[in-house]
Amino acid sequence: MLSASVFLLFMRRELTEQELHNLAMNIVGRELEANGFEFMAINSKLKKNPQYVCLKDKVLHFIVVRNIEFPLNPKNYDDGLMETVKQHAEKFEARTYFAGVGLSNASDRTEPLYLDEEYIVDYQGLIEI
Repeated sequence: MLSASVFLLFMRRELTEQELHNLAMNIVGRELEANGFEFMAINSKLKKNPQYVCLKDKVLHFIVVRNIEFPLNPKNYDDGLMETVKQHAEKFEARTYFAGVGLSNASDRTEPLYLDEEYIVDYQGLIEI
C-alpha cells in the first residue's frame, strides 16, 4: 500500500505552457479591469498577439502578455516582437504595452509550478512600448 506522501507525488501535475500563459493573462486581466479598461478582444492562444485589445478613455490599447520563467526578468521583452505589434497598433492609432508576469514555485523557485500549489508572482505592471 502506498503512503499518503507517495500518493501525492503521483498526483502532482506540472502546469502546461498554455496553463501558465492563461494564469499570466488572468493576473494582467484583473489589473486591467480594476483600472477601467474595457475589453474589446481577448486572445489566449500562445504566441498570438496581442493578447488584449482594450479601450480606455476612448483610446485603443494593444497588450502583449508573457509568462516569464524564473530567474529571467519579467520587464525584459523581445524587441522585434514588440516592434511588430507596435507597427500593427499604429495602424489603429493604438498604444502598445508589454506585460511580463514572472511566475515561480513558492516552495522552491527552481521547481516548476504544479496544479493547486502555491506560486510567487512578479508582475510590475504594463510597460509602454
